[in-house]
Amino acid sequence: MKRVLLAAALALTAATAGTSAASAYAPEPEGSPAPEMTNMPEENAPDEGVPEETTPGETGEPGETGAPGGPGGPEATPTGEMTPGMTASPMGPGCASLKDTISGVADQPAGTALTKIPDLSKLSQAVKQVGLEEKLNSAKDITIFAPNDAAFGSAPTDVRDAMSDKAAATKILSYHVVEGKVNPADLKDGDMLKTLQGGELSVKGTGENMTINDAKIVCGGIPTSNATLYIIDKVLMPK
Repeated sequence: MKRVLLAAALALTAATAGTSAASAYAPEPEGSPAPEMTNMPEENAPDEGVPEETTPGETGEPGETGAPGGPGGPEATPTGEMTPGMTASPMGPGCASLKDTISGVADQPAGTALTKIPDLSKLSQAVKQVGLEEKLNSAKDITIFAPNDAAFGSAPTDVRDAMSDKAAATKILSYHVVEGKVNPADLKDGDMLKTLQGGELSVKGTGENMTINDAKIVCGGIPTSNATLYIIDKVLMPK
């Protein structure tokens, strides 16, 4: 009897095991929901902490296209600095009274500019008489130390006599012209300036106390299209 019961128990156990195995490998019925997946990273999701790429010029930072200082952007110029082509204002005690006159000669050549300044009428006349006006107009870059009318009016007799002779007058007037545009900042105490006549002019002093030989500068650094003018109070005589 015991053997019969044991055999029945083993048969029941084997049948149960077979049913479980068949259930494990049996296909799921159609329409059954797919198992839920958890903790899986999303495909193509952006990585955290990685900055997105930007197109040059979008942010406006230095070095990018369209930004100040970058290609295609405006140049950054420090405020107050002088750029090439700018000139300092004329200097001298007589500049204030000549302001309206000298402001109109910046686009005129040197010889013509002398005719536009009333205080240089006698110099302009002398330049025309010896035939130097065209030479001054066609010169590339020069500096003229121009005696004013008062300087000619107070000139010694020997200077007046010399100015009445064309050859002597040409030498005297050429002695007042220096090659190159010399700005006030370029003039230093002790400088010697070579003139077109061949002699030299001596620079002494500083600021409004500066002299050329022994002539005081009434107003200096006046720009014309091809020259820089200095109005002085004496006629300079070459040695």
